[in-house]
Amino acid sequence: MDYRGVKAITHASAFFAPFLVPIVVWLLMQDREAKNMALQALLFHLFMSILISISWFFVFVLIGIPFLIVFGLMALYYPIKGIIYSLQGRPFHYPIIGSIVR
Repeated sequence: MDYRGVKAITHASAFFAPFLVPIVVWLLMQDREAKNMALQALLFHLFMSILISISWFFVFVLIGIPFLIVFGLMALYYPIKGIIYSLQGRPFHYPIIGSIVR
């Protein structure tokens, strides 16, 4: 069975429930590929949240502003790319996280 919709919702959860949806998908799905994608999405959202928080801390020193921009754009770009890839049925792996979680 093809779980394109579940994978797309898992990627789209970055915009409405970045931690809840991947955890639910990871716990409830039987398909190994969907579980893998949910774990990748969860870890990506977690790491991006941590990196953006650290960047906000360093905004007062002005070195955090470029990092905040880069991490913010990454947090927007990769979930959108994941949605498009999953709807097309193509495999998608988040950068760095995808090579750790296989």
